[in-house]
Amino acid sequence: MPAYSGAPFKLRPYQREAVDATLNHFRRSDESAVIVLPTGAGKSLVIAELARLAKRKILVLTHVKELVEQNHAKYQSYGLAGGIFSAGLKRKESHHQVTFASVQSVSANLDQFRDEYSLVIIDECHRVSGDETSQYQRIIELLRQQNDALKVLGLTATPYRLAMGWIYRYHYRGFVRGSVDEQDKPFQHCIYELPLSYMINRGYLTRPELVNAAVAQYDFSALARDRFGEYAEKDVNQLLSKHKRVTRAIIEQVMELAAERQGVMIFAATVEHAREITGYLPEYETALVTGATDQKDRDMLIQRFKQRQLKYLVNVSVLTTGFDAPHVDVIAILRPTQSVSLYQQIVGRGLRLDEGKQDCLVIDYAGNHVNLHHPEVGEPKPNPDSEPVQVFCPGCGFANIFWGKTDSEGRVIEHYGRRCQGLLEPVDGDEPASQKGRLEQCDYRFRFKECPHCGGENDIAARNCHRCQKAIIDPDDQLRDALKLKDAMVIRCAGIALSVDGNKLRVTYHGEDGEELRESFDFSKPGQRTVFNKLFGRRFANGRAPKTFSKAEEVLESQALLPAPDFVVARKQKHYWQVQERIFDYRGSYRKANEV
Repeated sequence: MPAYSGAPFKLRPYQREAVDATLNHFRRSDESAVIVLPTGAGKSLVIAELARLAKRKILVLTHVKELVEQNHAKYQSYGLAGGIFSAGLKRKESHHQVTFASVQSVSANLDQFRDEYSLVIIDECHRVSGDETSQYQRIIELLRQQNDALKVLGLTATPYRLAMGWIYRYHYRGFVRGSVDEQDKPFQHCIYELPLSYMINRGYLTRPELVNAAVAQYDFSALARDRFGEYAEKDVNQLLSKHKRVTRAIIEQVMELAAERQGVMIFAATVEHAREITGYLPEYETALVTGATDQKDRDMLIQRFKQRQLKYLVNVSVLTTGFDAPHVDVIAILRPTQSVSLYQQIVGRGLRLDEGKQDCLVIDYAGNHVNLHHPEVGEPKPNPDSEPVQVFCPGCGFANIFWGKTDSEGRVIEHYGRRCQGLLEPVDGDEPASQKGRLEQCDYRFRFKECPHCGGENDIAARNCHRCQKAIIDPDDQLRDALKLKDAMVIRCAGIALSVDGNKLRVTYHGEDGEELRESFDFSKPGQRTVFNKLFGRRFANGRAPKTFSKAEEVLESQALLPAPDFVVARKQKHYWQVQERIFDYRGSYRKANEV
């Protein structure tokens, strides 16, 4: 345990735990680490304490000058002198033991950072991408050249990025995020995490009061999204221009709900939208801040808002981080986003404690469907009906959290997990010397593609078998080749029906246009039984409860939980069609049954 006697601030218990977790991790390992603390948990105090305990040079990076200033101020409150390296703050000091810097300024002046640093701390580290050419990665690479044992620590409230998912691989509670088949993550380990509910229940943060918007909402669902799940500004403007009455009604409701409130932040979709919103609010109580607002004007307007001279602050994507006005007690969200992290950052603006503040109203007029208390799935919802569900691994027993669906009694009827996220102790001799002691991800797959060469189970998007390294046939190639043949039939399977005749199980595949293909499995023959169990028994109940069926009647009794393939390919024999391929868990360019 480190000595905390010199700290002017008394660290909260969880802040002390976060500091200890960091010290313990970096004593054992040089691998990068992440601390996850909700907005308002006091990350700058954790950073200040780590900087105070450091014996060698460290660099604290973040992306906005407000956070550079905030983190530096907390460190100085210890009576210690730290440097600031930020063009926005008109200071370029890099000779101190601890330097607080903006990533843009360091990236533009790499030649001034040739010293040996022992630690890089990145605040709001969900902004770090895995791309080696990014500003953060270039800085880390340069510092590693001076010190190959460089430690990298990230802090964030929201450890996921759109299009990447989770930003780290291993969690200290014994599970893995995402799949090892995915692209590299910017960080290796999450070493400490506190959920939002912990902070609220213990009185460290204000309770968010989610208000159901009684007036009409915007419907952005018809708009096309880019690969990050976001919308083009011109499309949003076009849609909003047709709904001016909706916007007016929304703002009237916001003003009504905020009549007895202190500070209102309104998050608009575009600059044009923000100007329209501002026009409906009382002129002398309202400020508009956009990316184009002059820096001096922005600082002045924000100051007036913090001093409660202004009640309404309308903004477009500029006050989601590094902005601290504890009196804010209404958050109105009028912009769409698929980003769980952005949504949490927005709501976080209203969750800081303030005298007399009981709660914070959160009103979502954009139909974003984000559950503040269940962000742990970390990737966008597959569809609006999805919710976090617990799925136990039949292999190791780990309780996974995946997106899924439940019935009226809360039973899981479907989930979208692909591989178990549990971490297991490696079997002696299994892992290379460089990874001795590292836990390994459980290899159980709920959805899988079987290797035709060795029978190994692979991720459904895999191109090569992880076991034998040979190429796996791409389902799109299978379908494309079959569609070219005159004697082949391909159906989009909408469901299956079963019937039993003695030991024989007949499976009928129903195509969405009324086509049918049939095949039989004779359960008195071990070979046919094995084929059926590999195809259907292994995937029984979404892979949650794989079964080995020994009799045809057993299958009939359990048919409700039997999987149906997405496509079935058959070849013409003399008088009948013989099923050749059944493609399960399809992901590709062809439309599946009942899809638009």
